[in-house]
Amino acid sequence: MDAKDIMRTTVETVGPDDDVSDVLGRLANADFNGFPVVDDDGHVVGIVTQQDVVSLFQTKDRTLWIPVGFPPFMETLTYAVDVSWKDLDLGVDAVRSAGKPVRDVMTTDVVTVAPDDDFDHVLDLLADDERDINRLPVVDDGGVLVGIIARQDVLRALRDERRAA
Repeated sequence: MDAKDIMRTTVETVGPDDDVSDVLGRLANADFNGFPVVDDDGHVVGIVTQQDVVSLFQTKDRTLWIPVGFPPFMETLTYAVDVSWKDLDLGVDAVRSAGKPVRDVMTTDVVTVAPDDDFDHVLDLLADDERDINRLPVVDDGGVLVGIIARQDVLRALRDERRAA
């Protein structure tokens, strides 16, 4: 079994110039946690995950952005208490990050596989102890995206192989 045997050929992607707030909205409605980032020719140039986008909205040094007056006047207020991610109102930070391109937050060192890579190679990458890879873009010799393999695709392939035996 090779990568081409378990990959999905329908892949949702984003572009490097897409707005991060739009991508966050798409991720909120998706049943997966990241998108391959492709250029106009379909070449994989990065990957953007929920963690990449959420990092824009998390507080640093306990500073919350609070709108004071009317936009575009923004001031910061520093609180003496830690604020968790779940307690924040994303609306304010979404306004601050609106217009920021995906290229500013995406990971450019993308782990990919080729259609002919064997199943064991795919399994090793998805089970790597040092990297937390959930989805592997499948690219042709020219780096053009042709499919994607998620961890659940590997599990399905293993299940189906066992059932067939």
